[in-house]
Amino acid sequence: MNPMALSAIMLTLLSGTMITMLSSHWLLIWMGLEINMFAMIPILMSKHNPRATEAAAKYFLTQATASMLLMMAVVINLMYSGQWAVMKILNPLASCIITISIAMKLGLTPFHFWVPEVSQGTPLHSGVILLTWQKLAPISILYQITTSINFPLLLTMAILSIMVGGWGGLNQTQLRKIMAYSSIAHMGWMTAIITYNPTLMILNLVIYILMTTSMFLLFIQQSSTTTLALTHTWNTMPLLATLMAAVLLSMGGLPPLSGFLPKWMIIQEMTKNGLIIMPTVMAILALLNLYFYMRLIYSTSLTLFPSTNNTKIKWQFKSTTPSPITPTLIALSTMIIPLSPMLCTLE
Repeated sequence: MNPMALSAIMLTLLSGTMITMLSSHWLLIWMGLEINMFAMIPILMSKHNPRATEAAAKYFLTQATASMLLMMAVVINLMYSGQWAVMKILNPLASCIITISIAMKLGLTPFHFWVPEVSQGTPLHSGVILLTWQKLAPISILYQITTSINFPLLLTMAILSIMVGGWGGLNQTQLRKIMAYSSIAHMGWMTAIITYNPTLMILNLVIYILMTTSMFLLFIQQSSTTTLALTHTWNTMPLLATLMAAVLLSMGGLPPLSGFLPKWMIIQEMTKNGLIIMPTVMAILALLNLYFYMRLIYSTSLTLFPSTNNTKIKWQFKSTTPSPITPTLIALSTMIIPLSPMLCTLE
């Protein structure tokens, strides 16, 4: 893509998200979402092929539908309250519609079908933006209207998302689809805790973005898009294979890695609020995600692809792909809990 065009598109994407996150007026929030969506479409179509076009069309139709639902809820709320400002939504119908529209934006079950399809049809660089940056605007809206959302509906969609995010990834061999189902499951964890402690949702979002970005950067480093391609990793980049295993275990939520922190705190917070069965079910369903992460670790670290002796020493050659921020992201994705006592002493 032309550097000037890319700069303009990325600036538009940033502006749309910032407008949504910083606004307290429903019309501005809606405009920010629209700007964000239109900037994302050329990013999804950066490679001109039919699959990218199909992915962009699916993304556009889903996001446009969600935006129209959001506007309909805002207009219903306007009729009852006479206010454009973001405030408590008194009408139950408006609350229900706005919850559904945000769920469509985030890809919560049963509105999740577009997420794996769009992720699979786009390059890795576009996929990482889709699964990380594009979550910021809808999550910020949820954070602002925490007291107004239809909580039973949102909690049902959250539990279903954790379930579908685990089951859907079990039979996948495409890495982008696996990361998409992982995203659906993580969104379920975030939305389940929002009413009890919105700050924990933000913590989960930050750690999820760190882990997902790290994984995509490692995939980009090796140009891997399938599980089969990962089997070459140990022959060519043994250090990268080790780092990938650590990040995957962190995404699965194993202690003492970073991914354990939000799950632990969410389960603790829900238990404090008198819920026992709900966090237990969520923890059990999280094992499904851990299973397919372990499959990726097996493909990456525990298999040696049959190859000639020349390929086995490829790891000695210097990599030509620049990765300046990858080490920092991997450290944060895996070492937040061990580093936290040191960070506390610095304050």
